[in-house]
Amino acid sequence: MTALLWPEIYFVRHGETPWNAERRYQGRKDIPLNDKGRGQADQNGKALASLFAARGLDPMSFEWHASPLERTRDTMERVRAGFDVPLPEIQFDVRLMEISFGVLEGELFEELPANMAIAPGHRTEDYWEFRPDNGENYRDVEARLAEFSNVLKGPSVVVAHGGIARTLRVLIERAPIVEVINWAPPQDAIMHFTPGKMELLRA
Repeated sequence: MTALLWPEIYFVRHGETPWNAERRYQGRKDIPLNDKGRGQADQNGKALASLFAARGLDPMSFEWHASPLERTRDTMERVRAGFDVPLPEIQFDVRLMEISFGVLEGELFEELPANMAIAPGHRTEDYWEFRPDNGENYRDVEARLAEFSNVLKGPSVVVAHGGIARTLRVLIERAPIVEVINWAPPQDAIMHFTPGKMELLRA
C-alpha cells in the first residue's frame, strides 16, 4: 500500500463493554459500555484535557472523529466532558467502525474450534489476512482507513476500536504486523500517533 499522509492523532479506544469482559467477539455488534468502561472513558477525558493543557494544545484546532457505534459515541461524549471549553462538532464515520467478525460475533474466544478462528494471544502474522464468513480481514480495515485518511485536514482526536488501533499502528507507526496482531489496545490510555511513532499516554 502506498504510504499515506497522516496528521497528528490522539486516539482513544472505547471503554470496556460486557462482551470485552467476557472475551467475546464483538465486532459490529452495538454493545454498550459497562460501569468500568464508563469510568475508563471519564478518566481518559480528564487525562486528555490535562495533556492538552500541559502541551499548550487548543482543542478547537483539532478535528473530532468517532465510530458511530454506541460504545464509541458514549466514550467520545465522556472524553469531551473532560474539557471545560467549547469543542468542534463530532464527525461520525462508518470507516472507523470495528473490524467485522461476521459469523464469529457473539462467540466466546475460548469456545471456538481452532479451525474457525484463533483467539488473541495465539495469532501468527498470517491472521492479518484471515476473513471469517461474512466478515472482514485487517487488509479490508487498512483499505477503509486509507480512505478515512483523505478526510483528515489537520490534527485530530479519534475515538474508535481495538482493531482500528492495531491497524493504525501498522499504517502510521509502521509497526510490524507480527508485533500488533496479538497486542491488546488499552482502554485506559491515550495513543498519540505521529508519523513513524505511537506514544502511549496514561494519566
